[in-house]
Amino acid sequence: MKNYKLIIALLITSTFAIAQSNSANGDYNKWSVEVNVGQNKPEKPYATGYFSSDPTKYFNFNGVEHIDLGLRYMFNPYFGAKLDFGYDIMQNQAGTASLPFETNQYRVGLQGVINAGRLLKFETFTNRFGLLLHGGLQVSQLAPQMGINKGVTEDNGGLMVGVTPQFRITNRLVLSGDFTLLSNVRQHFNWDGSYSEQANNLTGTLFNTSLGLTLYLGKKDTHADWYSEKATAEVPVEKYDDQELKKRIEDLERKNVDIDKDGVPDYLDLQNDTVFGLKVDAQGRFIDENKNGIPDETEENPEDIKPFNPSEDPEYNAIMEFEYNIMYYDLDRVDPNKESRQKLKFVIDYLQKNPEYKVQLKGYTDNLGTVQSNNLLSNRRVAKLKNILESFNISGDRIKIEGKGIDTTYSFSNKGEPLARRVNIIIIK
Repeated sequence: MKNYKLIIALLITSTFAIAQSNSANGDYNKWSVEVNVGQNKPEKPYATGYFSSDPTKYFNFNGVEHIDLGLRYMFNPYFGAKLDFGYDIMQNQAGTASLPFETNQYRVGLQGVINAGRLLKFETFTNRFGLLLHGGLQVSQLAPQMGINKGVTEDNGGLMVGVTPQFRITNRLVLSGDFTLLSNVRQHFNWDGSYSEQANNLTGTLFNTSLGLTLYLGKKDTHADWYSEKATAEVPVEKYDDQELKKRIEDLERKNVDIDKDGVPDYLDLQNDTVFGLKVDAQGRFIDENKNGIPDETEENPEDIKPFNPSEDPEYNAIMEFEYNIMYYDLDRVDPNKESRQKLKFVIDYLQKNPEYKVQLKGYTDNLGTVQSNNLLSNRRVAKLKNILESFNISGDRIKIEGKGIDTTYSFSNKGEPLARRVNIIIIK
């Protein structure tokens, strides 16, 4: 008796003393509601011939004999307080040799709570199991339902102490078990409802074993039972207001735009105007293993075409002496046609070996389609040609582009249309 009374006293005093010095609001919920149902085992006192369970069995189950409802508040993740209400039915178990009896007890308890799971750092190996210790004062009323004291009640008071294992189902709901020892210190009745003998007067011992649910209240994501300052410090959560969050989402959406639909977002795409369906690398550039500036899959036998050194071609210097070098295009295409590829190699090589020279690209189209669509197509052609030059390490500062739209110098006969689909390359010395 003296040992568990000392434990209760330590629970109460340590809980409220530490709570006063450590009650700052944290980023966690503090309130909870607890409901438990189970059994009781009145230990003593009994009159001769009365007992609540079969003494020959180690475990005795006699239906639901105990119900309690509690409201708990945690000052911090380690200590709290609980107010609870309990109801017990004490009666002989069917099939035993006890004389029949029935006694009811109504109880109110005020207890301190210690979160042993946090003190023992359960969070280092589990985030599902917890452990609470509780203890404090209780007042109760004993009401015999049979015998000579039927209709008579007795007010009692005493101490209680218990342990509550927890299993967290969700952040709001916990399954718990509980084992509680209750001691009355002024009990005159036996548990069977008769008056106690002088030797047992003013004492009464009762055990409760129950299973229940705990519901956490509050707007936070976590309750104090499971809050860990270390975990919170290691995984900081950034908080944004609505406008900042909206801006971040818009920035992310912009980054993931893919204009040419090649599967590479524009912010990673070094060639964001490739023709739909072409194979590209991780940076959005079409595959060009022979380094001729033309997608390999648009060539008939790209594996047969070897890398070309334009300066070795006898026509190289003669071609570069012209002011105009013309790239021709097939209908609605933005890559130069096969006939123009050789000349493009010359231009690339010449600009690489003469970094002091600049180049001007002027794009034209035929008269098929609307003015608006042709303006767009001419701009796409010169932009694509600029991208090709830049992919060969020719600085964009050296390249000026201009989309001219429909070429007005042609009468657009059947022979004139292919010649109108072109980009003029002007070397500026």
